This record gives sequence, C-alpha cells and structure tokens, in this order.
Amino acid sequence: MNTKRLLIAAAVTASVVAVLAWAFAPRPQAVELATVQRGLFERTIDEDGKTRVRDRYVVAAPLAGRLERITLREGDRVEAQQVVARLAPTLAPMLDARTLAELRERVGAAEAQVRAAGARAQLAQVRQQQAEDEWQRNQALAQQGFISESRLTSARLAREAALREQAAAAQELETTRHLLAQARAAVRATQPGDSAPGRLFEVRSPIGAQVLRVPQTSEGVVSLGTPLMELGDTADLEIVAELLTSEAVQVQPGMPARIERWGGPQVLEARVKRVEPGAFTKVSALGVEEQRVEVLLELASSPAERAALGDGYRVGVRLVAQSVPDALLVPVSAVFPHPEQPGRMAAFTLRDGRALLRTVEVGGRNGVQAWVRQGLDEAEQVIVYPPPNVHDGVRVQPRKRNQR
Repeated sequence: MNTKRLLIAAAVTASVVAVLAWAFAPRPQAVELATVQRGLFERTIDEDGKTRVRDRYVVAAPLAGRLERITLREGDRVEAQQVVARLAPTLAPMLDARTLAELRERVGAAEAQVRAAGARAQLAQVRQQQAEDEWQRNQALAQQGFISESRLTSARLAREAALREQAAAAQELETTRHLLAQARAAVRATQPGDSAPGRLFEVRSPIGAQVLRVPQTSEGVVSLGTPLMELGDTADLEIVAELLTSEAVQVQPGMPARIERWGGPQVLEARVKRVEPGAFTKVSALGVEEQRVEVLLELASSPAERAALGDGYRVGVRLVAQSVPDALLVPVSAVFPHPEQPGRMAAFTLRDGRALLRTVEVGGRNGVQAWVRQGLDEAEQVIVYPPPNVHDGVRVQPRKRNQR
C-alpha cells in the first residue's frame, strides 16, 4: 500500500516538474518573414518639378507711343507675322536725337544677332547631319547584332535632340530677322513723312505660338522696350527640378527619368538634359536652409501623351540613379549593420526553426527594397524588422497575420 502511494506521489511530482519546466521554458520568438526574390532593382531620386516653355519670347514695344487695347488673351494661338498689337507713335520721342540714335544702334545689334543666329543654324544643321549618319550606321550595326539596344536608343535620342536643336536654331534665326525688321521699321518711322499723327505701327509675332501672358492689355502710352506679351510653344516643354546638392552630384546628363503625379493617366518618360553648375540657397518649409541645384529634363514621350501639360505645371520627377534588371531583392528592413563586424551588413534567415545570422553584401537600397550582392540565396526566408531579443541561434516562429 505504501509502495503504491509512493508511486502515485512520484508520478504527481514528475507531472508538476514537467509542467513547471514547460511553463518556464523559453518560447520561440514570433517574427515576420519575407522571401528572397529576384527582380528589377531601382534606386531613384524623387523630387517635385515644374514645367516651363523651352523658348519664351517677349514681344516688346519697338518704339514709344500710344498702345491700342490688345484683344488677345492667354491661351490664344497666333501665327508667325500675325499682328498682335498696334502703336500710334508720338512725335516728341521719335524726333528726339538720343532716341533716334538708340533706334539706329538697335538696328546694328539686330543685324549682329541675325549673323550669330545664322551661324548657329548652320552649326545645328551640321550636328543634325552627323547625328543622322550615326543613327543610320547604328541601325545597320544593330540589325547585324554588333551593338546593344541601349546604344541604339542613345543614337535615336541624339538624333531627335539634334532635330530639335536644328528646329530651335531655325526658329531663332527667323526671330532675329523679325527683330531686325522691327528695328528698321522703327527707324523708318522717325523719318519725315512717316510719323504723321494717326499712323499705326503694327507689332507682329516673331513665331507661331501660344500667348502665355499679356501684362499690358489696356490702351495707354508705353515707352520703348515695354513688354507687351509673352509667347511660347507649349508643345515644346522642359522640366526644372530643384535637387539637393548631395543628390545632384549623382545625376549625369542622359540619365533616364519618369514624370509622375502630373495628372495624366500614364507615366511620362524623360531624360536629364543638363545639371546647372551653380547652386542657390533655399529655405525649406521647416525653416532649414538648403543648397539646391536646378536640373533640366527634356521629355521623351510623344506630344500627344502630354498634350494636357502647360507652362508652369507641377509634376513629380523620379530620376533613376541605379537600375539592376536581375537583382536579388529583400525588404530593406531585413538588413542591418553587423553586430560583430563593423562596416558590414547582416540579415537573419530562418533554418530549422532558428534564426541564423548571415553576413551580406548590399549593392544598393531604396525606400522599399535592398539589393543583396552576396550572402543570401533565392527563395530563402529572412526576418523582417528583427526584434532586439533575436540573435544567432534563437528559436523563432512565423508571426500570424492577425498577431500583433
């Protein structure tokens, strides 16, 4: 009987010890897991930008006089040589010796501008022919498989840029000829018999474009050089983004970019045209002084895709600073500084229910993903946001989705 009681007591004691051991045994740490995958890795520089007309023309009063009321309004389309304003010259300023000398000097300056614009137009034509020849050669080489697709794309973009440059140079030449004609007409208006009261001097548009701004709409007396309206082609836009100097040093001409958050249904393609050499100080919304640089981008998408954009529109600019097509990707929260090897990175992987500390080499990071060069394999599971009590060899278990 005593033996039976002893056996029962021993069994109860063993059960209690087992329960206590189970109760005080360390629990596996609940962790979040992610799978190592391959895909496109991109590191971008995001900033707000603003559109602006590439070539803006200010139509100014070629002489002092009384301006008739301008009927054109912002958004109206004007053709080249269309009359945009009329001036009734006043006699006193036109007969003034100093004003007459200034008008004659304007003729000389306009003639010099025509010669310079002609030289630039010839240079642009030569560059366009060179780009066209290079494009034809690259096309033939690409068909034979001797050059890459990226080089062919660069040649195509260079050809398009040369065509635009040639068109802009031709337009500039036409504009300078128009300014020369206006300057000569202003001098002729001062000659005897040409300044009779009531005779109207017609101011014509130098290009076919849209009216961007009309600062002077009402009738009134204007002086020589008073801006009458601004003209520009809204189909020929560029984008200006103000980047921090620490980001601008990573940007190079030709770098691809995407234009987002502009209001349209699709993302527009662009590329960096120029990084301005001088920085400026700008105070942020938090009152912090920042050094920023203007970066100019030209749109690569077709005019039909961006037809709704106008001058001065706000857009989102995403510059692609780094792009790796077949990279090993993990969440950026899965990598952290190595606790035992300063200057190196690490990550926890899951193996047999335990956390395994792995040394990794990170090639780049963005706000979401990290590109791992070495240290991990595809399809492995890594611990995301590892808790402080997780270390090498500790038992872990996946956290349920509804567990917080």
